Amino acid sequence: MRRLGTALAVLALAGAGLAGTAVTAQADTGASAVCETGWGSLEKRVTPAEDYLPPLTNVRTGQHECFDRMVVDYKGGSGTGDIGYRVKYVDKLISVGTGEIPISGGAILQIAVSPNHDPETGTNSYPGTHGQPLPGVDITGYQTFKDTRYVDGLEDDVVIGVGVRARLPFRVTQSGDHLIIDVAHSWNATS
Repeated sequence: MRRLGTALAVLALAGAGLAGTAVTAQADTGASAVCETGWGSLEKRVTPAEDYLPPLTNVRTGQHECFDRMVVDYKGGSGTGDIGYRVKYVDKLISVGTGEIPISGGAILQIAVSPNHDPETGTNSYPGTHGQPLPGVDITGYQTFKDTRYVDGLEDDVVIGVGVRARLPFRVTQSGDHLIIDVAHSWNATS
């Protein structure tokens, strides 16, 4: 009888230890950020609000806990309403003039914006070189972004190719002179 009581006491202590471990594990995973990822991966498009299209001036990126971000800056876009864009996943990054442009990553996000022409100066407003990585953009160490490419489009339009780790959910928003593209690190609800 005494052995049975000792065995039950050992089992009870072992169970308490496992329960304590489970609580600790929950606390560790509970520290992860809850990330919104319900954006989907289908094409997102907006037609410009007016005939005037503000010139592209800069492209920059940043890392966030739940996503990698690209911001496309325009000159004087805030007063013109919606800046037009078309963002979608493609099988290949294609230029009408030169054909396929190689880009690294498991998927390719194509961002079509316009234009790269400043009507005030008559020159290109952004220093991108066709088929090359975006100038001044360093995505080394990013979780989702793996490569970038600048593509001259038709009639001063610009295509930006972003090589991403996989076909992941993304969102596109506008804020004044800025077009903001966020690509999630995963499809899961946590980072």
